[in-house]
Amino acid sequence: EGISFILVDMKTPGIEVKPIKLVDGSYEVNETWLTDVRVPVENLVGVENKGWTYAKFLLAHERSGIAGVARSKRGVEKLREIAAAETLDGAPLIKDFDFARKVSQLEIDLAALEITELRTLAGEQAGKGPGPESSILKIKGTEIQQRLTELTLEAVGTYGTPFYGNIAKVPGDAGSNQYPVGPDYAQHAAATYFNMRKTSIYGGSNEIQRNIISKMILGL
Repeated sequence: EGISFILVDMKTPGIEVKPIKLVDGSYEVNETWLTDVRVPVENLVGVENKGWTYAKFLLAHERSGIAGVARSKRGVEKLREIAAAETLDGAPLIKDFDFARKVSQLEIDLAALEITELRTLAGEQAGKGPGPESSILKIKGTEIQQRLTELTLEAVGTYGTPFYGNIAKVPGDAGSNQYPVGPDYAQHAAATYFNMRKTSIYGGSNEIQRNIISKMILGL
């Protein structure tokens, strides 16, 4: 209570947006400064002091999308392609029992996540909000995304060690005077790994999501 939801025109005087460079060299987020910014009362969304109620509703839908099932399914396909191209003891890495087991477990977890997402969407079509299911989707979805980057780094081996970040594939760019060593799919493996650490933090950290689940499902 006590928080109101207000729309702010980004062209309003006093608003300054500064890009934040991420660890992988990309720009995805900004810091926004508001200096003596005034917003007309007609920009209020809904009822005064009910902003957090509206925000929670929007966040629940956002977290469902963060699960990223389709993107992770494509990521698993790419991982299998990489593991088929890389070798271990003269055989394709994907034939290695330990590595294949990790990939298979990832696929099992992803299939379970997809079913949960479909069940949640079916509930929404029937007029039911996502509820705590969105927190479950967010936790498992982001954990799978991070495991994908970890397995990709493991698959490319030492080729993934250099941190090229978001640079081009020609000498001279980003202070580099050499072509990246190794296959193309290895060039951004480390950068992607570090970038995807964000997924368990944004949209409400996974620790917060566990608190929501414990409160809404277990009544703790």
